[in-house]
Amino acid sequence: MLSDRLIGEIIKKESPIVVGLDPRLDMIPEDIRNKHFKTYGETLKAVSESIIEFNRGIIDSVAPHVPAVKPQIAFYEQYGIEGLVAYQDACKYAKENGLIVVGDVKRGDIGSTSKAYSIAHLGKAIVGNKKISTFEVDFATINPYLGDDCMQEFMEEIELYDKGIFILVKTSNKTSGQIQDLDVSGQKVYEKVARIVNHWSEKNFGNSGYSSIGAVVGATYPAELELLRKKMPRAMFLVPGYGAQGGGARDIVGAFDGDGLGALINNSRGILYAYIKEGGDYKGAAEKATIDMKLAIAKEVKNLRNHY
Repeated sequence: MLSDRLIGEIIKKESPIVVGLDPRLDMIPEDIRNKHFKTYGETLKAVSESIIEFNRGIIDSVAPHVPAVKPQIAFYEQYGIEGLVAYQDACKYAKENGLIVVGDVKRGDIGSTSKAYSIAHLGKAIVGNKKISTFEVDFATINPYLGDDCMQEFMEEIELYDKGIFILVKTSNKTSGQIQDLDVSGQKVYEKVARIVNHWSEKNFGNSGYSSIGAVVGATYPAELELLRKKMPRAMFLVPGYGAQGGGARDIVGAFDGDGLGALINNSRGILYAYIKEGGDYKGAAEKATIDMKLAIAKEVKNLRNHY
């Protein structure tokens, strides 16, 4: 099961980190951009090639140290079809390097539309007598606003192709509380969503005790993170908000169980663009930032385990 494979990789690499592949053209090293602009002009093709080269360098640097990467599709979609070519390459190249891929696509709609999203990002499209994968991802992020029938449409691909989803529960952005913290019959909206996630995760879990049906819970809300860990004991957590959004190693300990497992902590800008602050080669800076984050989390998780 995918959740068991993910836990296995976390244990093997002693790292719960997922690197967010969020390419920002103006922050990609100038020599990479200039090279492709010279070849293709100021075109979307040049942008795509710049992103591909940059992403591959990052993946080469972090693959020995992390179990997973998380390309955010919006950073690619803004460049149209050429951007999606770069997204597809990031997913494929990461998997070729043994990494688990979280497609941060935040999909979710009425039944038939969700089914199409599920086929696109987790399953295989039927073309004549063939079934063809479009995007090589393992997990996809899901917006649960449309309820259970939205989630149900992802289950066939999850079971058939050993895939997974992370459902948005308590997100890391500053205004998430406008909706997620509303009181509904004595519970917050995010607690209601947590019950839905728990329902699905209890139906689908592996030998590790964790399910491939997980939850997105932000590092910027440590108290809620700890509460939701108790409400969703079998759900893997995808935890954004570390680094640039303000979350630190101490803030995310509530995402873990007593064995220091159960969560993937995302860092995007702090790793991808570490070279801007540190200087030198972007690949070396990304590797160093990853190792530093790994050590910082390990220290706090050790304190957590001692507490247990």
